[in-house]
Amino acid sequence: MADTFRALRLHKTDGAPEVRFEDLTLTDLMDGDVVVRVECSTVNFKDGLAVTGKSPIIRNWPLTPGIDFAGVVETSSHAEFKAGDRVVLNGWGVGEGHHGGYAQRARVKGDWLVKLPDAISNTHAMAIGTAGYTAMLSVLGLERQGVTPDKGEIIVTGAAGGVGSVAITLLARLGYTVVASSRRKDTEGDYLRALGAADVLDAADFSAPGRPIGKERWAGAVDSVGSHTLANVLAQTRYGGTVTACGLAQGMDLPGSVAPFILRGVILAGIDSVMRPKPDRVEAWSRLARDLDLGKLDAMTTTATLTDVPRLAAEIMDGKIRGRVVVDVNA
Repeated sequence: MADTFRALRLHKTDGAPEVRFEDLTLTDLMDGDVVVRVECSTVNFKDGLAVTGKSPIIRNWPLTPGIDFAGVVETSSHAEFKAGDRVVLNGWGVGEGHHGGYAQRARVKGDWLVKLPDAISNTHAMAIGTAGYTAMLSVLGLERQGVTPDKGEIIVTGAAGGVGSVAITLLARLGYTVVASSRRKDTEGDYLRALGAADVLDAADFSAPGRPIGKERWAGAVDSVGSHTLANVLAQTRYGGTVTACGLAQGMDLPGSVAPFILRGVILAGIDSVMRPKPDRVEAWSRLARDLDLGKLDAMTTTATLTDVPRLAAEIMDGKIRGRVVVDVNA
């Protein structure tokens, strides 16, 4: 094992965090019973918030951000893991209060890790990342409420982002008719249809204040946008339909009405990925190994290095990143 390893570190200032690339040792890491040789990470919306400082989500300073990583166990005193195991981590406050994936080493609690299925490489694991894992949890949420492909159309908001791109790919392969909503309809329409969307709508149709209840259309939805978009999707959801909510790109508010719930029996299912119990995580990764078209995943994925992260963090906050980004922390 090398004595030092490279990491991106955020240091507290009066304004946006100061980003430094530093050489660290294992003594700089936090407590945990597993040391992982990190191969790759990714860039999620929450990573953008952390690195740009646009939301005060960092709880310890200085901190290595990165809410995801995939790699190989180097040492372990945890009963479930041994040296050589391939593992993935999503959430658990890593990259917020505990050193995260933008480093060549990580030390974490083994209870936070999941062994990767053989069908998913470490690179594919980070092409999926928290965004894709959350998309799978959202699909599972629809299934658990009985939303089957024969029930009707599923709308996916924020469709060109990470959650939306993977959700479209999964739903289409499972036989659902998927409609994508994107503020980049004109530039990303072909991309979204290639992933499996049957139609692409302009996000502007959903982003302004709407009626308390509207014409029934959607059997279900995967929403990563929140605010007026979520309220309008709920207002258009068919009787007995389910909307899964996992994001707040437009806002944390929900300026809608109880009408869809009490007149149509619509279910609003919250999707948390950060503190999700381990059995749900294992199920999600197992289903991703079975149901995700890795060819389409490759088509939505670009690669980057650790040095690129500050730029990518700003771009994801501006809605300029399509699909998924894999960060090779060793490049």
